[in-house]
Amino acid sequence: VVSNSAGCGAALREVGQWLPGRGEALASRVRDVCEWLDEVGLRSPAGSVPGRVCYDDPCHLVHAQGVAEAPRRILAAIPDLEQVDHVDAKSCCGAAGTYNLLQVEMSQQVLAPKLDALADADPDWIASGNPGCLLQLAAGADARGLRASVVHPVQLLDRAYAQD
Repeated sequence: VVSNSAGCGAALREVGQWLPGRGEALASRVRDVCEWLDEVGLRSPAGSVPGRVCYDDPCHLVHAQGVAEAPRRILAAIPDLEQVDHVDAKSCCGAAGTYNLLQVEMSQQVLAPKLDALADADPDWIASGNPGCLLQLAAGADARGLRASVVHPVQLLDRAYAQD
């Protein structure tokens, strides 16, 4: 099972706990899309994506699934795309499922230092691998007036392959 959502992938990897004796086989075959592409071997795109990208780790990918380097390797395969680190990449963005909807003020307080770090890095794109994080980061970047577009890493990969 290949997932493009860190939260869904994390839940699927826990199915063995929900269905003991039956769910372990499924749980062992769940992969994040970037992890899977990295494992099977990605054909580097011929097209390029000039610009700078900050990768922001979704909590459910880096902490729950232990996947941190695969998305960065996928982004590194894109010609002319410069990865720029920011100091808050592995901390929570405050989305946390529905937390950003139910605890708006606290969610924004969690997001604020990440936006500060992203503003300092000044990328063209902010990439993350979870829909909730993407929405949270996009809303925050827009509210702050950051110039970066918020995308899933596969969207940048698609952009490069579209030029092949």
